[in-house]
Amino acid sequence: QVQLVESGGGSVQAGGSLRLSCAASGRTFIMYTMGWFRQAPGKEREFVAAITASGARIYYADSVKGRFTIPRDNAKNTVYLQMSSLKPEDTAVYYCAARAGNTIVTASARYDYWGQGTQVTVSS
Repeated sequence: QVQLVESGGGSVQAGGSLRLSCAASGRTFIMYTMGWFRQAPGKEREFVAAITASGARIYYADSVKGRFTIPRDNAKNTVYLQMSSLKPEDTAVYYCAARAGNTIVTASARYDYWGQGTQVTVSS
């Protein structure tokens, strides 16, 4: 069992930056691929970024490539979403998710554990 707690959301103007954190419980964090997803009002949840358990592979949605990064610190059981050059269309509730294994997966249904979400609002 893995429990995930996100933090770091808030309001920012377009062009600004935010860093989201996702702290995981348990000793097996290093065995999980971690992903970030987001859901805007009236829209389906969409994939943002993922990093494998080993950290060797990272994958980004085209909409955030070059603006977001997803570092992980296995010593702290934490994965981050560093967001820069934010746009109003990045406004959403952001969720982190975990799945056992060491492969990149972009489908939300294939993740086993989810955090409660944190709101990010970008104003123009």
